[in-house]
Amino acid sequence: MNVPVIVQKDQWLSAYVDVINRRLYNIYNKEKALTGDKKRLKDFATGHLYYGLHKNTDSWIFREWAPNANEIYMIGDFSDWKPISKYALKRLQYGNWEINLPNDALKHKQFYKLLVKWQGGEALRLPSYGNRMVQDPQTLIFSCQIWNPEQTYQWKCTDFKRNNDPPLIYEAHIGMSSPDEKVASFNEFRLNMIPYIKKAGYNTIQLMAIQEHPYYGSFGYHVSNFFAVSSRFGTPDELKELIDAAHSEKIAVIMDLVHSHSVKNEDEGLAVFDGTPYQYFHDGGRRNHIAWDSLCFNYNKNEVLHFLLSNCQYWLEEYKFDGFRFDGITSMIYLNHGLGQDFTNYNMYYDGNQDEDAITYLGLANKLIHEINPQALSVAEEMSGMPGIASPLDHGGYGFDYRLAMGVPDFWIKLLKEQKDEDWNVSHMYHELSSHRADEKTISYAESHDQALVGDKTISFRLMDKEMYFSMNKNIQNLIIDRGIALHKLIRLITLATSGGGYLNFMGNEFGHPEWIDFPRAGNNWSYKYARRQWNLLTNDLLRYRFLAEFDREMIYAILQNNCLSSSFPKMINADEQNHVLIFERSGILFIFNFNPNQSFTDYRISVDAGKYTVIFHSDKQSFGGFNRVDTDIVYYTTNNGQIPTSMGNYLSIYIPNRTAIVLKKIPSKSIYDTK
Repeated sequence: MNVPVIVQKDQWLSAYVDVINRRLYNIYNKEKALTGDKKRLKDFATGHLYYGLHKNTDSWIFREWAPNANEIYMIGDFSDWKPISKYALKRLQYGNWEINLPNDALKHKQFYKLLVKWQGGEALRLPSYGNRMVQDPQTLIFSCQIWNPEQTYQWKCTDFKRNNDPPLIYEAHIGMSSPDEKVASFNEFRLNMIPYIKKAGYNTIQLMAIQEHPYYGSFGYHVSNFFAVSSRFGTPDELKELIDAAHSEKIAVIMDLVHSHSVKNEDEGLAVFDGTPYQYFHDGGRRNHIAWDSLCFNYNKNEVLHFLLSNCQYWLEEYKFDGFRFDGITSMIYLNHGLGQDFTNYNMYYDGNQDEDAITYLGLANKLIHEINPQALSVAEEMSGMPGIASPLDHGGYGFDYRLAMGVPDFWIKLLKEQKDEDWNVSHMYHELSSHRADEKTISYAESHDQALVGDKTISFRLMDKEMYFSMNKNIQNLIIDRGIALHKLIRLITLATSGGGYLNFMGNEFGHPEWIDFPRAGNNWSYKYARRQWNLLTNDLLRYRFLAEFDREMIYAILQNNCLSSSFPKMINADEQNHVLIFERSGILFIFNFNPNQSFTDYRISVDAGKYTVIFHSDKQSFGGFNRVDTDIVYYTTNNGQIPTSMGNYLSIYIPNRTAIVLKKIPSKSIYDTK
């Protein structure tokens, strides 16, 4: 019996070897079935090159998959929106339909739809592989727009490759990236945000809401058109120009990809495309997602796998995205979507409640992604802790590069809501922040867009609440603001320093953006007031927001410059629960946190390797909104009670102000006896 690597590394999985092997076999067996064992997955996942509308040298060709249809017409500007025989598609084999049209039949920017007829009904549909949908501002109805400019976009940065540095991700939403009460554009983001992100030190941008979605307030998670760039933000070429600009700054761009479900809208989406409810989705009880009011893909159908895998390849090749953050993995891999489960034992990962067809799809998707681009980044948004999610396929895993540490923001919110500062347990904190599977890399974050949505609060708002409205002026002394700024910094630094290999921040949270995110809706009179980022707060010299942004920037720089995440785990040195002091080492860098709300410590002893140490970063700088209580000019020498220094039993003494973090680095020397 083959024992997968993930089992060799975790003997608690030994009871489930058969299930793990079966899932791995399913992935490779399905790959063989799809490719005929003669092609690569890359050669199979080309639906976007076959279906949809394509311009040849002297003609147009359009294809669609609609097995239940009896008739299909292209209707649009060119047919006065009426079904005309010259625009009727012909039925091919396997439920496919096709039409060839002369060169002058269609023009760039014309609008069209499909009139799909089936026994007992008919309806207008948007083509499933359509790459541009535009909403009429008066009627709010979407139509497919022919996108075939005379000049195709010419990429300027043609040789960009994501390096192996730990991903420091700036999660962003194009539409709400402006300070104005409106939907911002790709061009505005390119001109304003990319230079800002570059200066802030992040090496990866994660773009939300790129796939077209009818309801803006869904944050892009109720997708209707999987191959279409959301036209709210601009054109396909403008998205390419944005990604090109990021690449020229050596910033990778990944996409928040939604393959876990689809919008229920029939007019815009795939819900009843050819008159049947089961063309792309489950029928019966498994069709509707009870928590998300959406539809669940049937990953057992080869046509659905073809559609979704082609979608992965499309975004990687057409737009040069550098990978994906896969949304809703937990919902995909459990038959009950993981709802109401606490996942407290391993049996809950292998008890038959899993959708192994969805697991097969995820394995294939990751294999395809890395076949197309070996440097691509794939991240799983998975909260159950399913073993193997971020382990290689040949180790018995599912092939993601990283998983999101979704328990970390939950820990911070629970701590801030339920405990006073003086009750924080630093041992428990360290355990919650640093625990992850040894064979998987994780991306930690203190908060993402989820924690900023209306009905919840950002960390800054939890810490400072209404005082943010009145007391963020630098000339106003306020103990609540002082506490909030200090803890905001400590929370971010310790989250990054203990992460399992990567870090994520949502746009604006780095400077403590106040309030929540609330998209235009009937309940707020369709206002954009809270669906934006108030960059004016950051640029106002009178306010303290710039302190947090400056801290975040220097924190990112210090972590990168000193390769702090090069080791998989930090190493605990001391968890002083009585005094609320936590000290750990990572990649040779010493992190000292004093979470004590009141007490500073002089001559605090820390056991370290013999040598001399210097401060490379601390949270109490005045430019960070601190009080300059850390002397960065001091060189700290270890002592050993006057004895000859050895590698064991040495310590240094240091002053640690309250609510402050200090980061030390050992100074290289020819000899540990050298004190000069």
